[in-house]
Amino acid sequence: MSGVKKLRTDLNRSTNVVYQAHHVSRNKRGQVVGTRGGFRGCTIWLTGLSGAGKTTLSFALEEFLVSQDIPSYSLDGDNIRHGLNQNLGFSSVDREENIRRVAEVAKLFADAGLVCITSFISPFAKDREEARKIHAAAGLPFFEIFVHASLEVCEGRDVKGLYKKARSGEIKGFTGIDSLYESPEASDLVLKTGELTVNECIDQVLELLREQNIVPSGKLEEVNDLFVPENKRSLAVADAAILPTIHITKLDLEWVQVLSEGWASPLKGFMREREFLQVLHFGTLLDDVAINLTVPIVLPVSTETKQKMDGCAAIALVYQGVRIAILRKPEFYEHRKEERCARQWGTTCPQHPYIKMVMEGGDWLVGGDLEVLERIRWNDGLDKYRLTPLELKQKFKDMKADAIFAFQLRNPVHNGHALLMQDTKRRLLERGYKTPVLLLHPLGGWTKDDDVPLAWRMKQHAAVLEDGVLDPASTIVAIFPSPMMYAGPTEVQWHCRARMIAGANFYIVGRDPAGMPHPETKKDLYEPTHGGKVLTMAPGLTSVEIIPFRVAAYNLTKRAMDFYDKERHAEFEFISGTKMRKMARSGENPPDGFMSPKAWKILTEYYSSLQKD
Repeated sequence: MSGVKKLRTDLNRSTNVVYQAHHVSRNKRGQVVGTRGGFRGCTIWLTGLSGAGKTTLSFALEEFLVSQDIPSYSLDGDNIRHGLNQNLGFSSVDREENIRRVAEVAKLFADAGLVCITSFISPFAKDREEARKIHAAAGLPFFEIFVHASLEVCEGRDVKGLYKKARSGEIKGFTGIDSLYESPEASDLVLKTGELTVNECIDQVLELLREQNIVPSGKLEEVNDLFVPENKRSLAVADAAILPTIHITKLDLEWVQVLSEGWASPLKGFMREREFLQVLHFGTLLDDVAINLTVPIVLPVSTETKQKMDGCAAIALVYQGVRIAILRKPEFYEHRKEERCARQWGTTCPQHPYIKMVMEGGDWLVGGDLEVLERIRWNDGLDKYRLTPLELKQKFKDMKADAIFAFQLRNPVHNGHALLMQDTKRRLLERGYKTPVLLLHPLGGWTKDDDVPLAWRMKQHAAVLEDGVLDPASTIVAIFPSPMMYAGPTEVQWHCRARMIAGANFYIVGRDPAGMPHPETKKDLYEPTHGGKVLTMAPGLTSVEIIPFRVAAYNLTKRAMDFYDKERHAEFEFISGTKMRKMARSGENPPDGFMSPKAWKILTEYYSSLQKD
């Protein structure tokens, strides 16, 4: 061993130091680190050959845990050698010191209350055992996970080209080629990455962490659908047939669909007063874990109905003569309409279309546990697009998506929208995602009278895909069943969180999301950029990364939609929605490149049909 290497590892070993105990206990630290209470500090030690998938798993696990409000940090072998361990080589002695330092750093992260994930080849069993002892001495959990892939699989991947260099002799002492890897004999978990997907591996790690009480038991992203199980349906139908009834509106039925499919998880039905007050005043459900939910999902009823139903243990909800659901343990409370509107919309303007419906609705609200007898179908030819959160998650899984970016819209798609979606996909690929999938998710519930109806919008979206503006192979078009409330930044949080429930981890927010002109002044009811700004600050949306809106306009030089550059203002033309509708009504074509030709043709057909009517 050279004098230099010995100097690195042996010199200046301190003997006159005393360990100082912290004043803050781990329990106290666990109360404030993250939003899920409890100390969860531990180290997950991923070991395996180069190319086995350690870094991929480490970053995927970190991303998932952080999305669930569990603080986590990944220490990557290459990254550490760029900084802390840049003075170490790959001799046996240096490798031993590399692992010792990492173990000590991981211990500090774990002691701070984080789930620390390390991804290091760490080829020698004694070094890994020493890392475990370092944690044991500190009373911290340590989980050794063998990321197991055969040499053939790793060499076949060879992402960094290191195996090729090792085989040619350019790299000496490369683990697996001319340096031994000592496989763990008693690891806490073995992940066979040559056989399992990344998500399947993550599921196994999460199961281990649940068993050790590091993450909460049960599903972290559970979708609570409210359908009666098939084996109990006959009994529920018979029960509903003899219960007192409340007749509901089409708008109410849309909210039943939202609740029943799990978009508002963890709600078990229409909000009771406690949930209503939490949402109205705090924008979150506060029982157990704080959950972002900013819009009241309520069932208004008349005073007469309330008096008839007082004391009932269960009520059947009826739509157009058909019993749809059972509301159990109903709770009636006053519908303070003006207060609700002032808080939800920031205005009580009676000409606002949704506020108008609220004001004309019942003076009481009824909450309770909802049991929906069967899936809501509208039989309009579009039910195949009405995918539930669970169905969407399965589709993403089938497509092997490693990033899902959602785009909410209630208007026709023009090439400016498409540019934003294309740019998002490009950026995700640059960040290392392999299979990003777009969820094009038009809102399918109630909208105001002058919005383009859902059926026409779906035709227009299909044309955009047919014209190749968006890639059909990496796009899912589905319908989000929620009604539109036009509540601006308050509502946009609801739109984002619902997509998060369905598995989206990126959300594109547009200009003036969920906004509209003020019914009286005709000015924007909400500042157009506030929706995007609020989303980046909103509590409880850590599962999704917000992709901010970039202004697109028609580039007169390129004859295409382009991201606006104020330094080249003269090159751009802004085609407003009003101008677009005027051109469509008159049958005039927009500039080339503004919208796909097939999609524009459908839009002109829609406005032509209005004139005929």
